[in-house]
Amino acid sequence: MYGTLYLIPCPISDETAPWDVLPAANRAVMDSLDYFIVENTRTARRFLSKAGAARPIDTLCFRELNEHTVAGREVEELVKPLVEGRSAGVISEAGVPGVADPGALVVEACHRRGIRVVPLVGPSSIVMAVMASGLNGQSFAFNGYLPVKPPERVQAIRRFERRAHAEGQSQLFIEAPYRNVKLMEQLLQTLAPETRLTVAMDITAPGEFIRTLRVREWRAAELPAMNKRPAIFIIG
Repeated sequence: MYGTLYLIPCPISDETAPWDVLPAANRAVMDSLDYFIVENTRTARRFLSKAGAARPIDTLCFRELNEHTVAGREVEELVKPLVEGRSAGVISEAGVPGVADPGALVVEACHRRGIRVVPLVGPSSIVMAVMASGLNGQSFAFNGYLPVKPPERVQAIRRFERRAHAEGQSQLFIEAPYRNVKLMEQLLQTLAPETRLTVAMDITAPGEFIRTLRVREWRAAELPAMNKRPAIFIIG
């Protein structure tokens, strides 16, 4: 009999205690596992330790699945223990596995083999940003990261703005801390004054920041510190 693949959410922020944002029911699943497929071993070990894992951390098996993992043989090796009957938990760097996360590779491999995949409840920065934005939560698209080169990034921003206006569909994307300031500057230079823009950072953390303004209002506002935290932006 095959094992089961559990998708285990973790806090979005290191400042948030695990059981402040995770349901108690997740504990039993986490405590039952000794094999974890993780984006970062150090982060996963720290999360399980803070969560009070029942088994000693040093007795657990961790295998990494990240942006360097090659689909195919490497992923099949991660799935092999499940084929042999051992269950596993997938843990992302932050938030929920499989969404804007390389964990999707092992999930896809399990579906191909008929292995049961069980998503557990936990915080998703993408969904929570939409919830708190006041923009269209019935039709939205998550577009990952924008291009790094300014000319291509401007083209992407304009394309998403057109879609947001033409279809009424909220357009989400995420950015790394060291590129947030430049991206915000480019958004304010490129977007039309009446376009609405949401900026969300540190969701669920003590310093949580979520604000929606029209671009002309953002241009007149005092901008938050953005160079140390990943951010989600929504055009609507």
